[in-house]
Amino acid sequence: MRLPSTPSFRLDGKRALVAGASSGIGLACATALAEAGAEVTLAARRKDALTECARALANNGWRANVLQLDVADLGAVRAEVEAAEPFDILLNAAGLARHSPALETTPADFDAAMAVNLRGAYFLMQAVARRLIETGRPGSLITISSQMGHVGGQDRAVYCATKHAVEGMTKAMAIEWGRHRIRVNTICPTFILTDLTRPTFDDPAKRSWIEEKIKLGRPGEVEDIMGAAVYLASDASAMVTGSSLMVDGGWTAD
Repeated sequence: MRLPSTPSFRLDGKRALVAGASSGIGLACATALAEAGAEVTLAARRKDALTECARALANNGWRANVLQLDVADLGAVRAEVEAAEPFDILLNAAGLARHSPALETTPADFDAAMAVNLRGAYFLMQAVARRLIETGRPGSLITISSQMGHVGGQDRAVYCATKHAVEGMTKAMAIEWGRHRIRVNTICPTFILTDLTRPTFDDPAKRSWIEEKIKLGRPGEVEDIMGAAVYLASDASAMVTGSSLMVDGGWTAD
């Protein structure tokens, strides 16, 4: 009797572009992909922070390159991706939050969030997919979305709008690019404890609300996202596309 073998979670020989890689979820995902064997290109606006991150990865024996890039600068995104060897993996963790009551949303805040979370994400995926299709290579494109792409949230109308849109475009791109063996998925975290979100957790009322909604009773850590990133990037998820991987502690189970 021949037993089936588990597909590999390894990423040896793969090139990965991680946007928003200078801190938080992006850096954690870059670390996970590098540990699994990928050559990782760290992209973000802050070059000094990227250089420090790349040095830390190299100190662990992992391969990492630095690319200073603002995903909202569509011309730069297209030029950089076109000039590089095709990336087998894209993990886009670049994001922007402008939280306020809907009645107080300003056009400037709306446009800023849309420029990064939606417009930037859309055209970054387009650029990476175009290079893969030109060279006939398969790939895995992953966007860090949010549980707020599936539910609503207090003071988060604009943020929810961007993430619901990301979920929709992911499904449409998965349909279009499946014939090219390009998979397109999202990871949808709950509230993750990072330097960026620490002020929210420092508010006792907000932390109580978060922990009540998360069925596992604790906020997420960046480590909770790392396994999901490797899974969606690897052959272990070879039949997964157009999907959202919820890492929300049960928030959306209601």
